[in-house]
Amino acid sequence: MLSGLLAASPLAAQLTAYDLPDVKLRSVGGLVEFVAPHVAACTENALRFHRQLYGYDSREPVAILLEDFSDFGHGGANTVPTNFVDLGIAPFSYVYDTVPAVDRMFWMANHEMAHVVTMDQATGRDLRFRGLFRGKVQPVAAHPESIFYNYLTNPRWNAPRWYHEGIAVFLETWMAGGLGRALGAYDEMTFRSMVLDEAPFWDVVGLESEGTASDFQVGVNAYLYGTRFMTYLAHQYGPQKLIEWTGRRPGSEAYFSRQFRHVYGVSLDTEWRRWIAFERDWQRRNLESVRRQPITPFRPLSAVPLGSVSRAFLDPARNKIYVAVRSLGKMAPVIAIDRATGKSEEIAEVRGPALFYVTSLAYDQAGGKLFFTADNYGWRDLYAVDLRTRKTERLMRDGRIGDLAFAAADRALWGIRHFNGISTLVRLKPPYATWEQMHSFPYGDDLYDIDVSPDGRLLTGSLARVDGSQLLVAIPLAELAAGEVSLATLYDFEVSAPENFVFSPDGRYLYGSSAYSGVSNVYRYDLEHKDIDILTNAETGFFRPVPLGGDELLVFRYSGEGLQPGVVPERRLEHVGAIRFLGQSLVERSPELKQWKVPSPATTDAASLQVARGPYDSLRHLSLDSIYPIVAQYKDSPAAGLAATISDSLNLSRIDLAVSYSPDTQQPTDERLHAEVSLRHWGWGLEATYNRADFYDLFGPTKTSRRGYSLGTSWSKVLRYDEPRRWTLDVGLVGWGNLETLPEAQNIAAGTDRLLDGRVTVGYEFVEKSLGASEPEEQGLRWRLHLGGRHAAGDTFSRLSGDLDVGWLLPIPHSSLWLRSSAGIADGRAGDPAASFYFGAFGNNYVDHQAARRYRQPESFPGLEINEVGGRDYGKVMVEWMLPPLRFRHAGTPGFYLTWAEVGLFSSLLRTEFDDRALERTVYDLGAQVDLKMVIFSNLSTTLSLGYARARQESGPSSDEFMASLKIL
Repeated sequence: MLSGLLAASPLAAQLTAYDLPDVKLRSVGGLVEFVAPHVAACTENALRFHRQLYGYDSREPVAILLEDFSDFGHGGANTVPTNFVDLGIAPFSYVYDTVPAVDRMFWMANHEMAHVVTMDQATGRDLRFRGLFRGKVQPVAAHPESIFYNYLTNPRWNAPRWYHEGIAVFLETWMAGGLGRALGAYDEMTFRSMVLDEAPFWDVVGLESEGTASDFQVGVNAYLYGTRFMTYLAHQYGPQKLIEWTGRRPGSEAYFSRQFRHVYGVSLDTEWRRWIAFERDWQRRNLESVRRQPITPFRPLSAVPLGSVSRAFLDPARNKIYVAVRSLGKMAPVIAIDRATGKSEEIAEVRGPALFYVTSLAYDQAGGKLFFTADNYGWRDLYAVDLRTRKTERLMRDGRIGDLAFAAADRALWGIRHFNGISTLVRLKPPYATWEQMHSFPYGDDLYDIDVSPDGRLLTGSLARVDGSQLLVAIPLAELAAGEVSLATLYDFEVSAPENFVFSPDGRYLYGSSAYSGVSNVYRYDLEHKDIDILTNAETGFFRPVPLGGDELLVFRYSGEGLQPGVVPERRLEHVGAIRFLGQSLVERSPELKQWKVPSPATTDAASLQVARGPYDSLRHLSLDSIYPIVAQYKDSPAAGLAATISDSLNLSRIDLAVSYSPDTQQPTDERLHAEVSLRHWGWGLEATYNRADFYDLFGPTKTSRRGYSLGTSWSKVLRYDEPRRWTLDVGLVGWGNLETLPEAQNIAAGTDRLLDGRVTVGYEFVEKSLGASEPEEQGLRWRLHLGGRHAAGDTFSRLSGDLDVGWLLPIPHSSLWLRSSAGIADGRAGDPAASFYFGAFGNNYVDHQAARRYRQPESFPGLEINEVGGRDYGKVMVEWMLPPLRFRHAGTPGFYLTWAEVGLFSSLLRTEFDDRALERTVYDLGAQVDLKMVIFSNLSTTLSLGYARARQESGPSSDEFMASLKIL
């Protein structure tokens, strides 16, 4: 994924190295001059803190990639095979106060370095295995033995996501002096809502198996539950025990759950249940505290919550409310809600929706248009939909503009553009195809949730500052147009986000929400008198208020199933209820947490630590990752050998080598040695084999081991990366010698000992999935066109084939219907095996590592034997219906559990040799496959598949096939 993004970037060749003793920064484009010294100081301080806290003494440097591939900041960390951190430098989204406004690089360095330390820390035993295997072994599907070696070399890497994220968020909060999610209003609201709704809590297994898929927050639940459980443990037993559990020190247990019992004296399951009981009691007391003041009455507009929602707009003429929503089992539409009936209708689909805010939405009431953003996790596009015709038009590609606000006075569209970590206020005039820079804020100051007054004179917004403070601000547009930036603070919300403040129709007030009191309530700011009032007392939280007139407000009430639209009275309140934060209670019990604060990066002179700087060449930074024993099979003979991986820290250049030997004396002497080497550098590849052996040939029936040798080269290019839309180009040339069977058809004699094959493939895909889907694709379009040439036995001929898949998401949640088709033609002689395409069987081995649903591939045809049907031309079509998955709430242990089971029903038609009636064959089949997804070692996916199909040949016999397969990784 990372190498694909880098290859697609126009800045791919502009990687720069900025190295310190413990940190190796790799920057895309010109980010080194801008932010690298600051990031270096942040990471050095974070590592220094963790070394002291955990006794972390590893001298392996951490490679950090600074990039700007997304419009919102993000981070990721891994320690296998080497320590690596990815940092997206864009500003964060502060929606619902889910993220603190503290300096993002400082915050991410604290968080991601916590991951590195808690995963990489090793005892003597771990270090001995790292020495034996010459590094930390990465689990790779081609050699499943690596899973076991990985555990031996880096056991704490094998833990569930809630564990990793929970400790990182816990530490990040106290490293920032209490600014973080362990002391955040959103986390408190989530669990308070669950108690109010009497919703069940996920147990330690169900959280990962179902809780991160069947809840509108999906993967965020891992952060929420993990952080809360860690905070509870520190609250009940002290922070030092928590560090002892999450640390890997001499005498500690390798597996995280065994170490839990070692430290706390009870099982993880038992203590998790205690935490749930504690949490329910804690939140009941918080609800009682809120109810000491009268609760604001809430009249719902819809019977059920909508999931995540965008900013909303009132259309008084049509009596409708426009809002974008994202809920489980559905795509993310912009909808119109009828105020009278509560019914909704879809207006447009948001491609690439965000999890919490869905899209940035703006409304042109006079023009009857809604503006919205797509690709919200990438570089955002700008769209508009005409409410009369429902026609959607893309106005700008990769504009990177959001936080939209429409100015009715001059029909300008305002927005915030994120680029290279900077927030820029921009203006777009009709037809909104270009933008004008109005003001760029200094690094660390991020303007968001803007709005424009009805008279077009004032722009307001929320300003997050680098020190963590949050302000409601105003900018006079006349002064801005004259080149002057006058930023007036309307109200200081301290460290709470002032969210979605919007103008009243008369321009007198601003309405918004904030968790300033600990609970998200609605506030009204009086622009004339310059004072602020609180209007609601919510039990959970009210968000995104819209004045409706008649002293009523539209608000969205938070619940465990998402945000629900409703109406509340507009009344000024003197007092509201307050809650007690668990993190607040924790720091009162354990004041030593105040000493965990990491010094400001300004106290570290990164320039003085710099040891190297210059262009980054991945080939010059290659090093051995690991080497370990493997087993394989060649034809019917087992083989044993070694596999090794060599790569650079960004995995942009990589060498994989596998060598094995078959002691079977039944094999000819020249077929006992087996070797395979592949080299990849950016988009280029080189692969060579000699009597290729394969682990999965031990578990037939599909065989990929081949007699002979081969040498091939390839080049891949992402022509356009615009997720979920992608154009690709792949070019390859490979030659084989001493062939026995065709490289692509195990049961077909090659008819020649030499073969040269070249192919060019152009591909396009635009596939999507709904929130909570088990399938990576539920609807969309994918096609590939393959143009090739082959030279065999003195003949040269061309081959042309293409694949087309089209899918539709059905009204049943997570159920889809697909039409998959393929066709091809070659101009070789009839009966020439090298000129034919071959089909047959599911294609799965009993133990496998390729796609579980191999029946979807063009060469598969369940019900037939492998390679049973062939021809120089063919046409194939398949209809497939994927049924909704059955999810398992609690089936297993933290180290091994079931997640879901899913059934696919399919029927195919294949016809070959259209122009030769003597050779023509037509085959039909009908089949089903059940897939059971499992997780081993807490985070490695495995799939057990069972399938059956019956095939019938026109004017011929019928046959059937049973399939059982265990897919590793």
